[in-house]
Formats: sequence, structure tokens, C-alpha cells
Amino acid sequence: MLAGLAIVSLVVVAGLKSLAMLALGVAAAVVSVASAYFFLSRRGLWRWLSLTVFILVPVAVIVVYAFEDLLWIAFVSAAIWLLASMTARLALTGKQADWQMPEHPAQPPARHPYFIMNPRSGGGKVEEFDLKRKAEGLGAEVFLIGGPEPVDVAQVAREAVDQGADLLGVAGGDGTQALVAGIAAEHGLPFVVISAGTRNHFALDLGLDREDPSACLNALSDGVELRVDLGVINGQTFVNNASFGAYAEIVETPAYRGDKVNTTLNTLPDLLQGHRGAHLRARAGGTEIDGPQALLVSNNPYGTGDIAGLGRRVRLDRGILGVVAVTVSSAAQAIGLLRGSHATGLVPHDRPGVPAPKARMDWARLRHLAGFSPPAPIATAS
Repeated sequence: MLAGLAIVSLVVVAGLKSLAMLALGVAAAVVSVASAYFFLSRRGLWRWLSLTVFILVPVAVIVVYAFEDLLWIAFVSAAIWLLASMTARLALTGKQADWQMPEHPAQPPARHPYFIMNPRSGGGKVEEFDLKRKAEGLGAEVFLIGGPEPVDVAQVAREAVDQGADLLGVAGGDGTQALVAGIAAEHGLPFVVISAGTRNHFALDLGLDREDPSACLNALSDGVELRVDLGVINGQTFVNNASFGAYAEIVETPAYRGDKVNTTLNTLPDLLQGHRGAHLRARAGGTEIDGPQALLVSNNPYGTGDIAGLGRRVRLDRGILGVVAVTVSSAAQAIGLLRGSHATGLVPHDRPGVPAPKARMDWARLRHLAGFSPPAPIATAS
């Protein structure tokens, strides 16, 4: 009803001009996406010309609408469309039991919890939030990763288990989390995540507080158990994703950690035009993927409704791998990507939690839910 109202209100007020408004809006959207793609994939003059076009196109549309005295109805129609989109996604969101991970009662309180903390992770969050002192105040033993020499974190965790540790935890990035989580799983011990990393994807998917890592320590006194899958590549555990192609090339660039935005902008042109990086080929089930710019393999699937192909994993216990392949070699594919098109431990009881996943817009499903059409056949693959 809201979608229809958005169209009818425009036609009633603007009449035949509504067709011109629609055509102008669609053309502007196409030009904006194309210019954004050229901004990311080119350097020098082309990049800045594309940025100029990207900025001027919506301004020009607003000026034209205002000159024709149609700006107000354009805003009204857009607002109704936004409301229609919000209600549609709400209608398409699955039952909470389908997307929320089940919680289990926590094991008896640990007698000898052991935490490994990286003081450099996340720009110094261990020191900023006084995590070592707070953990020790709760009866935990803390190992700080320090010194110029590399530390074998897995070996430190193994030695802690040999010395009687009955709970392992990490304040650090996803890589360190994964190493210690693998040791905890190997010995059947609970594992606590402290969100002290730079990106904290694993903590995000667990619904932990990323603003205050010290809140994660509440798992020691008032925790619940989440049973989470771990991914393994060549014997090495991962809790987030293994990345190949553009994403991996960018994050492995030495300058990335110090200047993420400029490093990404300087690296993307060569990656998007195929001048840099390996040619990727992948096989996922019965699907062959040839030449994607980026490929990410995760323990359990990520949502694919955003440009990067990564959102949240609302479930980490499905026992399946998620594969996201991103291929963008033209403006048309960039538009498709923007539209979301695609091919086939222990945690504190009181935590922010994971919001309901944003459902992908599917008009066929909406019509079926409204009772206007029979259900679409479901395709299966093995």
C-alpha cells in the first residue's frame, strides 16, 4: 500500500511530469554509481572528474525539481518509499528463533581463568580500559604480549592449559582470538572474547560491547555459553574469514594500518583493473567462480546486503562455510552490487546483542505474504 501511495501521490500532483521526474531520477542514480566506480578505479584527473560528477549530479536534480516546483512532492514520495522499504524488510525478517543463537547455561565458575592480552591491539585498548588490572581483580592470570620478538600465542595458551588453566580468553584481534580459541576447543575449555581488537568482527557477531571491552569480563561472573563453529584452513583456526584478492591485498599493505582510507584509494585502481594481485578461481559446492576481485570464506555465512559483501553473521553455529565473491569490472556491475544482487564461547549475559538481520528485498515473497500470489518454488542444491 505504501509503495502504491508513493507512486499515486507523485502522479496526482505532477501528472505527466512525474514520468520525466522518474526518468531523471533513474538517470541520475546510474550516473552517480558510474562516477563512484570510476572514482575508485582510476587515478589522477579521471578520479577527480568522477568525484565532481558524483557531487554535482544530485545537486542538479534538486535544482531541476525546485525550478519546476516539484521538489516538495519528490521529498514526500521519497519519504513514503523509505517507509515502504522499512515495513517490507520488517515483514520479510525471519522469526527470532531462526536468526538468534541459542544460549546455554554457563559452566561452573572458572577456578583458574587465563587471559592473553595484546597491548598494541586496537590502538592500545588494553591499557586504555585497564583490562589487565580488572581481569586480575576477578582472579584471572594475565599474559601480556610484549617485546620486539614475535610471540607464539598458541604455545602460550597450551602451556597455560598444562599449568591448570580451566578458561582461556583473549583481548586482541581476530587472528589472536582464533589461535587461542582453537586451543580452548581442543581441550574442551570455555573461551572468552574481549573486544579489544581494531575491527572486532568476531565480537560484533557475538553481540558484545565494542565500545567498552572491559564489559566483556562480566562473562567470568555472569556469563552464558554460546556454542560457536570454528573454521580451519591447513590446520590453522579462524573465527572470522579468510580473505583473498582485493581485500587481502589492501589490508596486507604496510601503510594500511596507519592510513586506511588513502591506502585503499591508492590500491583499488590496480586491483579493480586487474593490474595487481593473483587471478582467483574458486569452487564452492557446485558453483565455479572465476576471476573475482575479492573472495572471502567465513565460518558461517555473512549477510550480503552491503557493498563490501560483509555485514554480520547472525548465527555462528550452522556448521557451514560462507563464501562471498565480489566481481566489479563495469558500472553496470557496480549498480548490481549496490542493489545487493548476488549469485547463487562464553559471553556476558548482559550485552548489547545482535540486531535482527536486514532482510533482502524480495517483491515475490512480499506478494505471497500479502496473499496475492502462490509461493515460489524453492530450489535446492547439494
